[in-house]
Amino acid sequence: AVQLVESGGGSVQAGGSLRLSCAASGAAVSRSHMGWFRQAPGKEREGVAAIDISGGTTYYADSVKGRFTISQDNAKSTMYLQMNNLKPEDTAIYYCAAGWTYDDFWYRFADYNYWGKGNQVTVSS
Repeated sequence: AVQLVESGGGSVQAGGSLRLSCAASGAAVSRSHMGWFRQAPGKEREGVAAIDISGGTTYYADSVKGRFTISQDNAKSTMYLQMNNLKPEDTAIYYCAAGWTYDDFWYRFADYNYWGKGNQVTVSS
């Protein structure tokens, strides 16, 4: 079985930084993209960032551009999300995911068939 395990969440004050990690293990994860999604209480799950596995092209939601950076270490089968200048509105459960999608639709969570269990990120003002 494939497992995606997130780590690195926590609580931070506004303006602070956190780095999330997502380690893939188990059977080889067949996918074109890996991404980070988040869901705040009472809100729909939204795409935060994604990376094209083969080409390394990255994609970001407008709300996090310039503050978040997604990266991958293929040798370690690990993906990262560096989050800087965090804002209270970034508070959510963050999920990593892997799947097959198109670059223009990287944010479509229905295209991702492997998911981590989620990691809480809380930003206080």
